[in-house]
Amino acid sequence: MDTRHDALQQRLDYRFRRPDLLLRALTHRSFGAEHNERLEFLGDAVLNLAVSRLLFDRFGGSDEGDMTRVRAHLVREDSLHKLAVVLRLPEVLRLSEGEARGGGAQRASILADAMEAVIGAVYIDGGDEAAHALVTRLFGEIIASTSVDSWRKDAKTELQEWLQARRHAVPAYRIVATRGQAHAQTFEVEASVPALERSARGEGKSRRAAEQEAAQALLDQLLRAEGGRG
Repeated sequence: MDTRHDALQQRLDYRFRRPDLLLRALTHRSFGAEHNERLEFLGDAVLNLAVSRLLFDRFGGSDEGDMTRVRAHLVREDSLHKLAVVLRLPEVLRLSEGEARGGGAQRASILADAMEAVIGAVYIDGGDEAAHALVTRLFGEIIASTSVDSWRKDAKTELQEWLQARRHAVPAYRIVATRGQAHAQTFEVEASVPALERSARGEGKSRRAAEQEAAQALLDQLLRAEGGRG
């Protein structure tokens, strides 16, 4: 531990009782056997729970689907990467020489993982209250100043971005049924992601409207599954 780690603890507004936990949280697997992946696993679960609690309190009138969508935006890699940069984690990451030369300290995935690992380390070091306080400091302001609607895009766009962020193919849409007279038809459309073995259906007065309904149903399904894995 050195002055850089002291400064980081000041930025986190948390002082570790066990400094070794902070060092491990900042250690990429390329550096050595005592790396941060187990802390990242724990931190992911702690982060999801803490953000869920904040959203539950903030959006008392919102349903599960709305809060799930907001949470997905808040805890995604891009958001965690930005927080890591603000906290200046690149300055204190421990990487192998090769990973460092390759720009690993600026890589979004590495920084997002380290951010989760730090949260996991705080949880082990200080317990649930300390971890929740840290997550509140990191996310409380943006949650307090936002609304559910501000996170919404049209369902097809949001679904496509969700899949692309996880390196999955874009969804396929097909008309399952068309009902009614030509001037007043109702379309039923299925949206599917074969690689994930997931699909959902929607109905609408136009094919486009039915696709949006199907996309929203499929996105909600995927978000629930992701949230269930923690």
